[in-house]
Amino acid sequence: MPDRPRVFDPESRTTDLVGRPRATLRDAYHLLLSAPWWVDLAVIAGAFLAVNLVFAGLYLAVGGIARARPASFADAFFFSVQTLATIGYGEMHPVTLGANLLVTVEALLGLMITALATGLVFAKFSVVRPRVIFARVVVITPIDGVPTLMVRVGNERGNYIADAAVRLVLLRTERSAEGTTLYRMRDLTPVRERSPAFARGWTVLHSVDASSPLHGSTPGSLRATDAELLVTIVGVDATTGQFVHARWSYLDDEILFGHRYVDMVTELPDGRIRVDLRHFHDVVPDVTVPPQ
Repeated sequence: MPDRPRVFDPESRTTDLVGRPRATLRDAYHLLLSAPWWVDLAVIAGAFLAVNLVFAGLYLAVGGIARARPASFADAFFFSVQTLATIGYGEMHPVTLGANLLVTVEALLGLMITALATGLVFAKFSVVRPRVIFARVVVITPIDGVPTLMVRVGNERGNYIADAAVRLVLLRTERSAEGTTLYRMRDLTPVRERSPAFARGWTVLHSVDASSPLHGSTPGSLRATDAELLVTIVGVDATTGQFVHARWSYLDDEILFGHRYVDMVTELPDGRIRVDLRHFHDVVPDVTVPPQ
């Protein structure tokens, strides 16, 4: 399936958050877990180099490193690398009390850095992130005479998500009986909210009948209420047995009335089924529905 060019962050798309406390060191672990791999590797490498640069300067100031060239920052730096990484070639070694104390402190710091880096890398490897893709737009078109909201989702992995459950939530601005403006969340009940084995594709349906919060909605009314549709999917990865989740949101201009998805499934002459993922995001106007 084609990759989406953007990363989902529902708040960044619709909210300008002011006054939030700045992230502190308490959030560093969470930030590193959610950051891309290249950021984590750069942080680990940067911390390793920074610690060695600091201790190289300290070794130069204290001295007492046998076979190190006098005033050689390079020798001090590489001795620090050997100490921090517990390599210990034996060519250079501490011979004074001050140098031995520095080696003791650096060895202890090296153990902590190694433990933290190992824990971070293991945690990122062990977290299973689903490769669930959502169609770029959702459509509303009649099915059996009933206007129906349709959301096309797909699983890009070769395995399946067991006991997958979907939830649709409509967020929009409403005015209460007291005249207060509220940004409310309205649940949209799917026609089928669970799939025992979400393997390739799933078109989630919601009937826009008289009981639906979308009943009577138009593109103009969705725009006027700053409507947004949030779609979430949770389930169990069949390969690892871990819970996984995925989500996406659609703004009012990404909800198309009177359109339908292009059919991806065709039957070949020999009876086999062909699924053309190149049409995953494609929609066409529904000629049976008058334009709005």
